[in-house]
Formats: sequence, C-alpha cells, structure tokens
Amino acid sequence: MNYNNQFDFNPFYNNSSVANESQKNKGSVQLVVIFVVTIVISMMFGAGGLFIVYKINPDFVKTTSSNVTKMEKEVTVTDSGIADAVEKIYDSVVVVKTYVKNQIYSTGTGFVYKNNNNQYYLLTNYHVIQDSEKVNVVFTDGSEVTVSVAGGDKYSDIAVLAYNSSKSIKVSEIGSSVDMRVGDTVFAIGAPLDSAVYSWSVTRGVLSGKDREVEVSVTNSYTTDWIMQVLQTDAAINSGNSGGPLCNSNGEVIGITNMKLITSGVEGMGFAIPIEDATTYADRIINGEDMSRPYLGVSMVDASVEAYARQFGISPTEGVLIGSVESGSPSSKAGLRAGDVIIKMGDSKVTSVASLRYELYKYKSGDVVNVTYLRNGRSYVTSLTLVSK
Repeated sequence: MNYNNQFDFNPFYNNSSVANESQKNKGSVQLVVIFVVTIVISMMFGAGGLFIVYKINPDFVKTTSSNVTKMEKEVTVTDSGIADAVEKIYDSVVVVKTYVKNQIYSTGTGFVYKNNNNQYYLLTNYHVIQDSEKVNVVFTDGSEVTVSVAGGDKYSDIAVLAYNSSKSIKVSEIGSSVDMRVGDTVFAIGAPLDSAVYSWSVTRGVLSGKDREVEVSVTNSYTTDWIMQVLQTDAAINSGNSGGPLCNSNGEVIGITNMKLITSGVEGMGFAIPIEDATTYADRIINGEDMSRPYLGVSMVDASVEAYARQFGISPTEGVLIGSVESGSPSSKAGLRAGDVIIKMGDSKVTSVASLRYELYKYKSGDVVNVTYLRNGRSYVTSLTLVSK
C-alpha cells in the first residue's frame, strides 16, 4: 500500500503550500463575483433605474405621467379669439379715399351704416372727408367706387356718405355703448398708416372709460374749439383708423374711432364717438334736417393766454375773451363788447372757448340764455336771444 498516496487524498492532511494556493484561488473567484455583481447593479440603476423604481413604487411613474399631462393642459390656449365677431362686420368696413384736383389727398376708414331701398349710407369722420373734391370707397373685395357726401358736421365729427347699388352690400349691426361696461372687450377695424398695406387691420383691447370729456381743435388753431364726450379704449388707434367702427365682442358697432392722445409717455389711449351720438347726427343729415348751431357773433380766445389778455390790458384768467363783436349779432344786441370776458353760460362755468361752445351748443335757435361776464374787474349778467347761422 502506498501511504503517500493515501496521505495525498486525506482531507485532513495539513500541507501549508497547498492550502495557501487554494485560498488564493478562492479569493480571486470572490473578487470576480463582486465585480460582476457591482457592474450589473450599476447598469440596472443607471439604464434601468426607472424600471426598478417602478417595481418598488409603481405609483411613481403614474404620478409623473399625470403631472406631465397636467402641465400641458395648463399651457393650452383655450381663448378662441374674436374671429367670429370680426367676420360679422368685416365686409361692411371700407377704406375711404379723398381726392383734391384728381390727386389722392387723404385716406381713412368708414363702414356701411344703413340700407334704404339699395341706397346705402356709410359713416365716417367729418375730418376724413373735409376739404375733399371727390370721395371714393374701397370694399373688401377690392372694388372701388365714387360716393357722394350726404352731409357732415365738424363739431360732432360725423359725415355721411351715400352710394346707390343694386348689388347687395354688407350692412353693419349697431350695438349700444350705454350697455357696455368698463373692461369689456372691444375691437377696431381700420386702415392705419398706409392703406395699401394695412387695410382692414383688426386691433383688440378693452373699454377703458366712458363719458370722457376731451378738448379738441377743429381749426388747427392754438385754441381748442370743442369738447367731445367720447369712449376711451386701449385698442390701437392710428392715423387712418379715423371713421372706422369700434365694436363689442358680438361684432356690433358701439362707437366710431376718431382720435388718439399723442404726447410723450402716453400709450394706449384712443377715443371713439359713442354710436348713439353718431347715429343721431347721421339720421338728421340723412333726413335733411338743419345742422346749424346757435352762435354768439363774436371772435373769441382763451382769456388764460397771457399774450391775448395783455392786448386788452387785463390779467390772464379763466374764461373767454371777446376780441370783436359782429354788428347786429346776439352779442351786440345784448351789449357785449371787445375786452369782455365770458365766465358763465346759463348756470354752467365757462373756462375756455371749448367749454363755451360745449355749453352753447346745448341750446337751439330761439332760446334765451343768461351770460355772465367780466368788465373792468366787475361781474355782469346779460340775456341773449340765440339765432343760428
């Protein structure tokens, strides 16, 4: 029997060199296993991390997906705009072109207001057609026709154009400015700046104010001539928009855009004549009624202007300074004379030429009105019987 062989196979045989070698091999295997497991775990948490989280907490992915969907809904624009309202009136809006000596003089905007047995009436501003020799209008289909001026009034800034056509023309719907509330949506349609480029531009805003009293000049003088009660809007109003419609969100006309406030640091202050005032004057023009207003028969300037006051040796003050009196006029008959300063018309205070006209034009021919005035520092009252001119 070979004992050496027996000892070789004895598991309890303690041979140090063999044992050390076995331990080394076992340690190498363990390191390899640990390395492989580490790589696998890293890959699982890196590339497949979401999957592992899902297995641990399946609600996490559902919650994340839900949040993404919610965010998309929050940024979705749901306001469909005012396109339907615009379409209701769009084809009734026209570009107004005026000519002097067969040369284009100015452009503005207007809209078809009324149809009376194929006689169409269009509204625009008086200052758009003032001093023109010929007036044309251009429709949305590109057709251009010559129209007649039925009449106008410079102080209300309303003019009526007339055009006879067997062809059907879209007529605008008239709304109510009285029913409008501050903050309501409004929009304007017009031909700002270059009508060949920007015709039928739509601008949107809100009704910023009602019953605004704005002093305006209709004679391009240094003195304001008139006070208009107008609607205020922040919808963009530019040169060329004059005479166009200001509409409510239902596409009904609630005003006629006629001016904007232009001064340094001011943006978004446009104005429109209330449609009730505009149609009152328009109907009077269409019906051939007398549009004349009562007059005093004096030349007048603001007494607050120092240069004017000095000419008559008085101190600048609120009121209207009479420069001259027309012979036979209501003022002449009432005893007014050059140098007098009118400070009240009836019971209403007068501070400027604009405010005097605003109060005076509330009366009609034949009315008797008391006028309070200053002469040599003293206050007097006289009565005028008004006539039209």
